[in-house]
Amino acid sequence: MSFHQRLEEIRTGFERPFWVANISEIFERLSYYGAFSSLAVYLQEKLNFSTQQTGTLTGIFGGMVWFLAIFGGAVADKLGFRRALSMAYLILAAAYFLIGSIGASWLAPVRGAVPLSLFVGVILILPALGIAMVKPCVVGTTARASKENVRTLGYSIYYTMVNIGGTAGPFVANWAHTRFGLERVFRISALSVFAMFFLILFFFRDPRKPGDEPAPSLLQVVRNFRAVIWPPRFLIFLLIFTGYWIVFWQQYTSLPGFIHTYVNPSAHVELILITDAAIVVCLTFAVNYLARKIPPFHAVILGTVVSSASWLVLAFWPTVTGAVVSIAVLALGEIIQQPPYYAYISRLAPPGQQGTYMGFAFLPIGIGSLVGGWFGGTMMHHFGEVAHHPERAWWAISSVGFATALLLWIYDRAIKPAPQEPA
Repeated sequence: MSFHQRLEEIRTGFERPFWVANISEIFERLSYYGAFSSLAVYLQEKLNFSTQQTGTLTGIFGGMVWFLAIFGGAVADKLGFRRALSMAYLILAAAYFLIGSIGASWLAPVRGAVPLSLFVGVILILPALGIAMVKPCVVGTTARASKENVRTLGYSIYYTMVNIGGTAGPFVANWAHTRFGLERVFRISALSVFAMFFLILFFFRDPRKPGDEPAPSLLQVVRNFRAVIWPPRFLIFLLIFTGYWIVFWQQYTSLPGFIHTYVNPSAHVELILITDAAIVVCLTFAVNYLARKIPPFHAVILGTVVSSASWLVLAFWPTVTGAVVSIAVLALGEIIQQPPYYAYISRLAPPGQQGTYMGFAFLPIGIGSLVGGWFGGTMMHHFGEVAHHPERAWWAISSVGFATALLLWIYDRAIKPAPQEPA
């Protein structure tokens, strides 16, 4: 196929809702990663939480977002993507504003009435209510508004949009943090997603095809959930893949504290965290072109191995430069496995259930963050504050990823469902 023919495929292969949803995803990710990149420092240095508490709370922030996506997908199928996205962006605007207002005087009566950790934990769950609907809607729109011959490319475009926002978010957060203080980072996140409410309201329409089924009833939603959960082969895969995200999320839950405590207390953590998204934006299409002949499931395993090896760089080279190189290797593994992962799951979904299936696709991300925040905080406390060898925590973290790759290989040989099977 010539380059001109490929461009023509891209021009005609995607409907308008694909582009509107993915543009909104840039700003949703800008808000999320801007907030996430500053959150650990905000909790530890502004609100005086311990290393372990910070790990747990940041894990809650990341984990609940993705865990609730399995329900958000069902809601999106029921409400329709346009209504679900509009509602989600309003919820997100309010949630980020509240996070930035934790220390505000008007919340003082609430802070005084309940334990601070409980109060903060509840507020950090709020963004999950919005993102839980955004992610299945955007990924589901990518499936519905892409022709079959460009669907895998559509997921590469989606993932590039995610990481454009992921690159911009920490950059904007560092700018706001430096000039206005940490609280303003979250206010800017709120403004960004509030603007997306109007984009969806005026320009987005639900992508529907002639053969699409009508919105499912509540009973059908329950049946869709049951079809995903049983037989459990698909669910076993998702649970195994959780190990990848335990490794991945350490860049937000453990790395900021590690750098400020053991490497350089003056380092601009937000700028360091730009590395992951910047690498993904620059290399996604090139890497996926080079890896195009690798079967999707094998690409998932390879990406897991590469990402797991990343933190060993920091274990041997505990410097700011070592942190940047570690994140770059982490991003390379992410590029290798993510588009094939979404394409693989989208082909398992029966008609009319894309939202539900793609919602479940985020389950490993959520569990990985919840467990990873606790696990990373515990490892940093043990190896750093007790054993005084903080670099050894990265060995423990990498070992989780290598064990995950081994389990995925066993799953591939023993119980993986055939591509045409919905479970």
